[in-house]
Amino acid sequence: MSDGALIRLSGITKTYGRGQGAFQALKGIDLAIAAGDFVAIMGHSGSGKSTTMNILGCLDTPTNGSYEFQGVHVEKLERNQRALLRRHYLGFIFQGFNLLSRTTALENVELPLIYRGEAAPVRHAAARKALEQVGLKGWEDHTPAELSGGQQQRVAIARAIVTRPTVLLADEPTGNLDTRTSQEVMDLITHFNMELGITVLMVTHEPDIAAYAKRVIHFVDGRVETDRRNRENN
Repeated sequence: MSDGALIRLSGITKTYGRGQGAFQALKGIDLAIAAGDFVAIMGHSGSGKSTTMNILGCLDTPTNGSYEFQGVHVEKLERNQRALLRRHYLGFIFQGFNLLSRTTALENVELPLIYRGEAAPVRHAAARKALEQVGLKGWEDHTPAELSGGQQQRVAIARAIVTRPTVLLADEPTGNLDTRTSQEVMDLITHFNMELGITVLMVTHEPDIAAYAKRVIHFVDGRVETDRRNRENN
């Protein structure tokens, strides 16, 4: 890419259904994201923000348009190739934590490394380090039921960053947390963006959470309405 963008969406549309029942969720999204950026994506339900995140996370494909990731046209990749891109370049944080209930914090964090085929000693060491980085050293053998909501989200963050992803996609990462815990989680995400250079793409409906980002994009009716830099974070 001539401008050095890590991610570029050009003319992205997404239509669900056919004929009279067709619904156009995205109506031509143009978006460039630089390496190391921290982007908050906002918008009402049905605005297209979640559809866009699913496409960025290789969980869905566009109907038309191009999605370039480090110069590779993702929309042209086969399903297994998109899975490899997810596995090696992307990390995910979900509002509902999505932890396996009967496994320990350490085992939950190890999951992405298992999918990569890493040896057990390598997995254990990396997972322990990731848990320590999110402030959970000593909690490795606890199951989700033995952890608070904030601790569970920290495990989810450790799982997301254990592979050292290029991009971290966070879907309402503080949606189930109280104010103080939300601040702690956002401080962690900001740290990984600032100190490790991980690019962060975050969906949120909360302005105070979006304020942590360097850039805020508002979606309305399947289009980008505004795209601005956060002055305090420039």
